[in-house]
Amino acid sequence: MKSITRLKNKVLEGASITEDEAMSLVDLTDQEYDELLEAATEITARFGSKDFDSCSIINARSGRCPEDCKWCAQSAHHTTDISVYPLVDRETCMNLADYNHRKGIGRFSLVTSGRTVSGKALDTICDYYRELSSREGMGLCASMGLLDAEALRRLREAGVKRYHCNLESAPSYFPTLCSTHTIEDKIKTIEAAREAGMEVCSGGIIGMGESMAQRVEFALTLRRISPVSIPINILCPIPGTPLENAAPLTEREVLQTVALFRLIHPRAVLRFAGGRGLLSTETQRKALRIGINGSIMGDLLTTIGAQIDEDIDMIRECGYNFGQQPSGDK
Repeated sequence: MKSITRLKNKVLEGASITEDEAMSLVDLTDQEYDELLEAATEITARFGSKDFDSCSIINARSGRCPEDCKWCAQSAHHTTDISVYPLVDRETCMNLADYNHRKGIGRFSLVTSGRTVSGKALDTICDYYRELSSREGMGLCASMGLLDAEALRRLREAGVKRYHCNLESAPSYFPTLCSTHTIEDKIKTIEAAREAGMEVCSGGIIGMGESMAQRVEFALTLRRISPVSIPINILCPIPGTPLENAAPLTEREVLQTVALFRLIHPRAVLRFAGGRGLLSTETQRKALRIGINGSIMGDLLTTIGAQIDEDIDMIRECGYNFGQQPSGDK
């Protein structure tokens, strides 16, 4: 029989739960579900930082991606209504970075479409990062696909301290979502980033048709690479992609997934990313209590900032400090 209390105590004592123990938490009664959320809350309180880990991104190159990821609007294999443009100009990048930094967001990342970045685009990106690295208290991250060791070394020398590369889903499910690269390709990039001296941020998307057992498999696979940050995206079905008619997750499924990830990764930052707007405010608050202690945030330059200010209020009301320097950049 499963004992959530026993598994909670095992984690609190510093041990890791096994695959069988994690899989025992897939199918839960209502009482067990409540016990799991309480266990995750206690583990988060014990091991999680009270300094909320915030980051912001710029879509630095958009569209025409040769990869065939079924969830992605930027894939050239799908017909979607998105903006397509080459690398953003320096002024746009700097203005957005500075704007979100003034709001108290601790880390900034350039995110590019495509399998990788090389040549003049990489030269320009490294120039951007060298300028950004002069901003006091601004952590820098990059998300640029399957970079090689030399490109990762250059980013690190330009001031990037964290590299983001999502595994996206469980190894048993990922091949049904993408045929142009593999999870092992991603892990190779992640290992090279770590060898270059960078922290690793890696998570994925839930709600793409995978089972709860496959979400557990996904969380266990992430233990291979021990990311300091795990983004948890909730699929936003995009018209024109193969997943446009995907059934939405229930809020219970989302919270159970967050709690499972917390038991499997007691010390990592669990980061809300895309799709959190699909959840009610109360469910977002519950997620912050049981395990979420980081988020991708930020406003467009043309907005008045209401959303980010509301987010900060909610984060603080849930007991976190906001506006601290990122832990990996102190």
